[in-house]
Amino acid sequence: MTISSFKPECLPLLIGSLPMTDHREAQELVLRHTPEIPLWVQLPSYREEGMVAQFLPGLPGAVVTPERIYVDNASETFDAELLSFYEDYMTITEAGGDLETGRFALSEKTARGFFTLLDLVPSDGTSLSAVKGQITGPFTFATGLVDSRDRAIFYDSQLRDAAVKLISLKARWQVRQLKRFGKPVIIFFDEPGLTGFGSSAFISVSREDITECLAEVIQAVHDEGGLAGIHVCANADWSLVLDSPADVASFDAYSYFDRFILYPERIKRFLAHGKLLAWGIVPTMNAEDIEKETTASLTAAWQDKVRQVEALGIDPSVIRAQSFITPSCGTGSLHLTHAQRVLRLTRAVSETIREQEA
Repeated sequence: MTISSFKPECLPLLIGSLPMTDHREAQELVLRHTPEIPLWVQLPSYREEGMVAQFLPGLPGAVVTPERIYVDNASETFDAELLSFYEDYMTITEAGGDLETGRFALSEKTARGFFTLLDLVPSDGTSLSAVKGQITGPFTFATGLVDSRDRAIFYDSQLRDAAVKLISLKARWQVRQLKRFGKPVIIFFDEPGLTGFGSSAFISVSREDITECLAEVIQAVHDEGGLAGIHVCANADWSLVLDSPADVASFDAYSYFDRFILYPERIKRFLAHGKLLAWGIVPTMNAEDIEKETTASLTAAWQDKVRQVEALGIDPSVIRAQSFITPSCGTGSLHLTHAQRVLRLTRAVSETIREQEA
């Protein structure tokens, strides 16, 4: 799949999480609002579906207790576990080994939503324009997980490399599974941790460290024939995303468009290469915003922001062809009534935009 051959034309797309406890009901809700590009649902009400926990299985030294989640790199067995991990990785990447099962496959225990999607979407994929998966990005994963000394594993080059390779093959596994529908597969790397880059919290983290991690996981998706997106739900150094090999930049257009537009030349280059923008125009962070906004107000807000991108010298037809309409972030932390309203607004704004352009 090449990025130039897929144009979403402002179809609605979701981020991933919902405040529910029943995976089937959650998936049916997704299919009602985004039937053209469904995704599998993450339910953070289950501890095992947290951003780190959900993709932790398979990492050497991983320990999960009621009190904490960490990598025990001080244990006597860790070196042997690490060696086994790299042997498994190389068997797949260099010897054509089986990716379908083993440590890099998602399981129903931690990713029940993935398998619910496979069950509910017609296998012929005739109703789909594309299908989406998601995974915690390497920077967020490796800065959110600590070792036996409570130090983020990102700062240990060996553990960071293992984490990046784990994320790479779990993303690649998703692409391979979702290709069964015969439609473009999009994998979003969720990277809320990038909002902290440049702050005192990550003062010793270099740009090169981050770009190398992102490039490796994106390449894994490309190798499997998928499209890769990076989602950041607040302000960030957008050059990290726009200069990366990512095919989709997913951003909070409702609250942080004024920061995103500060990268005009990069935005122009990104779109000129046929890449896509996922406009998070429907608010998710504040209940008052969710309640006050309407389809009309959000459509008007999007159109105003599009005009600012047009002013960079980009044809409006290009912007519309290369855009998704999305919530600003996932809805897993919201009250269910607010989450449902976010989904309805996302659908309605997308439909309004597409009707106006028809």
